[in-house]
Amino acid sequence: MSGTIRVLLADDEAMIRAGVRAILATDPGIEVVAEAGDGAAAVEAARAHRPDVALLDIRMPRLDGLAAAAEIGRLLPGTATVLLTTFGEDEYVVRALGAGAAGFLLKSGDPRELIAGVRAVAGGGAYLSPRVARRVIELTGARMARVPAARDRTAGLTGREREVLGLVGAGLSNAEIARRLFLTEGTVKSYLTSIFTRLEVRNRVQAAILAYEAGLTG
Repeated sequence: MSGTIRVLLADDEAMIRAGVRAILATDPGIEVVAEAGDGAAAVEAARAHRPDVALLDIRMPRLDGLAAAAEIGRLLPGTATVLLTTFGEDEYVVRALGAGAAGFLLKSGDPRELIAGVRAVAGGGAYLSPRVARRVIELTGARMARVPAARDRTAGLTGREREVLGLVGAGLSNAEIARRLFLTEGTVKSYLTSIFTRLEVRNRVQAAILAYEAGLTG
């Protein structure tokens, strides 16, 4: 996307907020426009500031990150939500797959992932910290065993659809995919509609996990 990416940061720990804010400040194209210490305050701040991206801790008082993400998504569909997590919150990550979040980032991850994640979702993409993606795949292994394996599920896609899905898994936005494959954004959207329907996934995050599991991300 063009212009400055406006970010809302919500975490009940002031030191975590300060650390995340300091990391984001190293990118001149990202600005933290509001902060909140709980989920309810995050929703109000989102309504007031209409950020491009809302970074939400999963565990917060009054309203947790999952509920806050769902409410922000309902009120402000133009705001992408990213959940901040730790390995101790596996159950929340799995539940959040269907909650509409555009990404998952690990609090203890590489700071570069934070900036890459914010940029990816602001551009309309999805982003999962590689370690989170691997963990989600491990956790959902039993469920996935009841449906065809990821490679079998993606085998029916055309070569171009597999390319597009792989780039979704790598966190690229529609515009970036279009440039990479020398397509129009409209064509990319058409491919994604077909891919989501054929694979029976509801959003980019689910598609990204499937791409990761099928080995299409590189």
